[in-house]
Amino acid sequence: MSDTFYASAPAEMASRETLLSLSGLELLTRVVAGTLPQPPMARTMNVRLVAVGPGAATFRGAPLFDHLNPMQGVHGGWYGTILDSCMGCAVMASLPQGRLYTTLDYSVNLIRAIPMGREVEARGVVAHAGRSTAVARGEITDPETGRLHATASTTCLIMGPD
Repeated sequence: MSDTFYASAPAEMASRETLLSLSGLELLTRVVAGTLPQPPMARTMNVRLVAVGPGAATFRGAPLFDHLNPMQGVHGGWYGTILDSCMGCAVMASLPQGRLYTTLDYSVNLIRAIPMGREVEARGVVAHAGRSTAVARGEITDPETGRLHATASTTCLIMGPD
């Protein structure tokens, strides 16, 4: 992931005008292509947005030593953050120009431990996108074995430019 372009200063982030001038799919396609940076929190979590389509988004990444809890397992917050990201970006990828989202609520079910350093894939898919809210589901899987590590669901608020 060392060649991935992560924002390292506010000036590198997309401006509010840019955010509102593109559809969500257009915006996220630029992040995947590297013409817009991955958000700084993605660097902190050691993940990156790798694919996006209408109402769908996929992240890849691996938990690091910095993501371990006192029992030396991957902290549940790492799972939750990655799932919130893939589901939220799936919602964003369903939005027209001039609309943004924020997470209202999400729920995570941890199924299997992810070993430190093991790359996983988190995929979010929109189940419903209305005028004011959207619902999405997410899963973390091992891309090599197909094993399921976690599932989640979210409700997001859809907002206009105001």
